[in-house]
Amino acid sequence: MTEPGGDKTSAPAGRRAGGAVYLATASVPFVFVFLWSSGYIVAKFTLGYAEPFTILVMRFFMVSAIFTVIALATGARWPRRWSEFGHHIVVGVLLQTVYLGGIYAALELGISAGVSALVMALQPIITAAVVGPLFGERVRTRQWLGLVLGFAGVALVVANKVELANGGWAGLGFCIGGLVGITVATLYQKHFVPSSDLRTAQAVQYCAAGIATAPIAFALGLGTVDWSLPFLLALAWLLLPLSVGTYTLYLWLIRRDAATRVTSYLYLVPPVTAFAAWPFFGETMGPVALAGMVVAVAGVALVVRK
Repeated sequence: MTEPGGDKTSAPAGRRAGGAVYLATASVPFVFVFLWSSGYIVAKFTLGYAEPFTILVMRFFMVSAIFTVIALATGARWPRRWSEFGHHIVVGVLLQTVYLGGIYAALELGISAGVSALVMALQPIITAAVVGPLFGERVRTRQWLGLVLGFAGVALVVANKVELANGGWAGLGFCIGGLVGITVATLYQKHFVPSSDLRTAQAVQYCAAGIATAPIAFALGLGTVDWSLPFLLALAWLLLPLSVGTYTLYLWLIRRDAATRVTSYLYLVPPVTAFAAWPFFGETMGPVALAGMVVAVAGVALVVRK
């Protein structure tokens, strides 16, 4: 028998619990944008302490080990078919080796963060253009307007930083390669492995990326690593909040929502990165860039609003 008044006390508690879950879920995109934006700052910082592909190899294998320990400790389900392993290998190589390798190579060549940010801002538009024919995902007129506004906002933010004089066309080519990598990885993940365990999936994906990146690192020369405290702290950020946290959120968002909506959040990364670069590297933002941030936020709002 139900206690007198029991339903009256449980209802507010249920509403509070539901509200907490809603707030936690709603905050995920903002946490994701903050962490993803920090990657550009930390990546630029670590290049002064080690070779770019040496950093990536260390990062990939260490993160794979972390996820392996987590998966074993929590009894996570591992892929049961070789085809499932193969899908994760494809995603890992595209999302980590091709995308991050392209970004690091472009930065090493001297390409500006503005150029790389502007190139990567094309991803939501490319994704929206192909999800319809490939997966039947409808992109509304309002969302197309938001995508265009988002790209325009990013262009305003990085307008004063876009130059090819230093990095040259080779750096631009690496940026475009990274763009292709993350776009194909996003669509491939959503279509072929939409429901696998995120812990074991990332253990396999990062291991595959490490194996694919190691020959590149050895061919270019591992160089020396300055194991100073600043580098160790930056490496720790790359391993835990960035690699473990950010990519887990990215894969979770891809599974939970439409690809166009998820990738539109990346429009917020260049403005947040540009804003964060001010205290770290002394890069200032003028009124045009600030206006671009507002336009980019408005564009994302149009895309993600249900």
